[in-house]
Amino acid sequence: EGKRRPGRSRGAPRAARTAETAQRIKRSRRLKANNRERNRMHNLNAALDALRDVLPTFPEDAKLTKIETLRFAHNYIWALTETLRLA
Repeated sequence: EGKRRPGRSRGAPRAARTAETAQRIKRSRRLKANNRERNRMHNLNAALDALRDVLPTFPEDAKLTKIETLRFAHNYIWALTETLRLA
């Protein structure tokens, strides 16, 4: 009698709807992944800024790069450890 299942539309063919849905899902996943990566980098940069604040640098206004900050922190911790060991 021409009864239709609920939820079916008379629009685009099923394959086209499926492709559109797949594209929408891919885009949504990509946007979420980009957001996670952006937040991760913001957190990493905030942590590096906090680390720079506690490292003694000369001159005070010199901003160390990420790798310089990590190397300096490593060497500084080593120097403090050696000072304690020798004291």
